[in-house]
Amino acid sequence: MKSNRLKKLESFGQSIWLDYIRRDLIAGGQLRRLIEEDGLRGMTSNPSIFEKAIVESHEYNEDIRAMALEGKEVIAIYEAFSLHDVQRAADEFRPVYDKTDGRDGYVSLEVNPHLAHDTRGTIDEGRRLWRMLDRPNVFIKVPATTAGLSAIQDLISEGINVNVTLLFGLPRYRQVADAYLAGLAARLARGKPVNHVVSVASFFVSRIDSLVDPLLTKMITQGGEKADLAKTLRGQVAIASAKVAYQIYQEIFDSDRFKTLADQGARVQRLLWASTSTKNPDDSDVKYVEALIGPDTVNTVPLNTLDAYRDHGDPKVRLTQGVEEARSFLERLAEVGISLDQVTQQLEDDGVAKFNKSFDQLIETLAHARAASKR
Repeated sequence: MKSNRLKKLESFGQSIWLDYIRRDLIAGGQLRRLIEEDGLRGMTSNPSIFEKAIVESHEYNEDIRAMALEGKEVIAIYEAFSLHDVQRAADEFRPVYDKTDGRDGYVSLEVNPHLAHDTRGTIDEGRRLWRMLDRPNVFIKVPATTAGLSAIQDLISEGINVNVTLLFGLPRYRQVADAYLAGLAARLARGKPVNHVVSVASFFVSRIDSLVDPLLTKMITQGGEKADLAKTLRGQVAIASAKVAYQIYQEIFDSDRFKTLADQGARVQRLLWASTSTKNPDDSDVKYVEALIGPDTVNTVPLNTLDAYRDHGDPKVRLTQGVEEARSFLERLAEVGISLDQVTQQLEDDGVAKFNKSFDQLIETLAHARAASKR
């Protein structure tokens, strides 16, 4: 019998998480099978995923109707079922959490994306969701905006696990890691333990190529002196950024600053590769999984990418290969007139707007469902 390609990733130090949540996935036993047969080690959620679950299934109709008849508002209905689903999923992953001593087995729930530029609001909501979830193996998702950085530090200092989301840029990644370390140091200064405080930094990958590649394609089409270089760079920038991010990770978590914290039980903040489904139909459907396999990392994938990798993945450590070439790609991007810092800031801004739109669409979908259930 052929070995499971997904499970083999674990032997290289990488954990596979699922970027998807739905009630029937949990209740029907599929999630447990993915954990047992594929070595699934965690799960992430967001409002867009919940909205899709409501539209594509009838699993939520009865609860929506019951809460509507109780007079609950739409936001309260969303919170009730999202908290319930994350709690149930966390309970399914609890054996993984226990077996790995808290390294894996987590499920993430996002703060309201409209708080992306509101530090105090993010902290307050993060605390509230953490209390309501009441599970050690959950993450509160906080965006890597400027306002989010202070929230990350405060929540970590309070012992709340944080999944830092919407992370695109390398300078911003350094700030995220610094916020995590500062939060740990503040917690230790208050005499609190840090050995069970966990965080991941979710570095969004494929969206970088989705923005940069059309610009490069236009240069190639126009011809001229930039065309050949643009051809070389097309499809390479996202993976190059991730490889350089991993070098930064190694630098930070091999530093004396972290070693001082590690001596008190602190854990590294693993890089989590997000947005790893392939957007370009001309590329391999496992492109962003294959290239980013390496120790102490997480890759969170949607179901179709999970299925594709199980079917035809080729697991090998590649994250630490071609690092100098990756640095060269990023440096030469400026030669064709593209600023990576501007690209990643645009992606952050667009990401916040998209998350807000998804959340608003979810609330609108629930409002229609709530109204229909009361007829």
